[in-house]
Amino acid sequence: MNEFFSISPDYLCHYIMQTTPLKPRIGITTGDINGIGIELIIKAFSEHRLLDFVTPIIFASNKVVNYYKNLIADSQMQYSGTKDLNNLNPKGINIFTCWDDEVSVTPGVMNDIGGKYGVRSLMVATQCLKDGQLDGLLTNPIHKKNAQTLDFNYSGHTPFLKDKFGAKDVVMMMCSDHLRVALLTEHVPVSEIAKHVTQDQIISKLRIINESLIKDFGIDRPKMAVLGLNPHAGDSGLIGKEEETIILPAIEKLKNEGMLVYGPYSADAFFARQHDLQFDCTLAMYHDQGLIPFKSFDKGMGVNYTAGTSNSAHFT
Repeated sequence: MNEFFSISPDYLCHYIMQTTPLKPRIGITTGDINGIGIELIIKAFSEHRLLDFVTPIIFASNKVVNYYKNLIADSQMQYSGTKDLNNLNPKGINIFTCWDDEVSVTPGVMNDIGGKYGVRSLMVATQCLKDGQLDGLLTNPIHKKNAQTLDFNYSGHTPFLKDKFGAKDVVMMMCSDHLRVALLTEHVPVSEIAKHVTQDQIISKLRIINESLIKDFGIDRPKMAVLGLNPHAGDSGLIGKEEETIILPAIEKLKNEGMLVYGPYSADAFFARQHDLQFDCTLAMYHDQGLIPFKSFDKGMGVNYTAGTSNSAHFT
């Protein structure tokens, strides 16, 4: 399934309160309906304290949610069904009906049905977010292969949201209490990474990160680190020229604009020596360069935050 971090109710409450208004309306997608998404929703909301912080709206159907609820022993989740976001229970869990179809649920099986209804949940919830009917969006895992249709031809949630909101650029930012790691490139084959490492891309991502850290995280003067592309950050050009010809000039340009940007740092030692603790966010050049340390150090206590879409928040 798509990246997903199994987060505690305490952390989810803390994170939502950091990034969205008081008692926000948070849309929640099912993900692949044969996957773990709905089970995670039900188990998360067995912790009733969440309802003190958010008004949750699950984009699904009552029948599919009930199917999983009946599979989970001692499930105490109660909810109200609605087809009108102006008619919500602000103190309870709401299910916004996205479909009335009779759907065959087969947990753990990857098929077209799971992908189809997972995408429908995402499409409807995202449109509601775009229309201003939600304050934020929490997405559950889809499977990239069975989600592919003529309407959903994306490598994941991030490029979909970029397209849906008409954003020039967005940033996939992994966030936890102690660590923020952003990605220059996302789901790109390793053989193609280098051609996507350009000055324009680095500058665009860092500007979005800087703005998001100020606006969404309340950091007045964000301090950002940039990792190198090559081993040992190129060893002064001995193992690659990208650091000297592309990455460093981009950093210098933003420094001249007044941003606190530093690097490029050698990725192999940066996290091991805890240099990340000196910065508000670290920009990695590619997926595994950023995701491996993030998942290793924060062990499921983080979220994938999409920065740059609009004034709304999205997290998985």
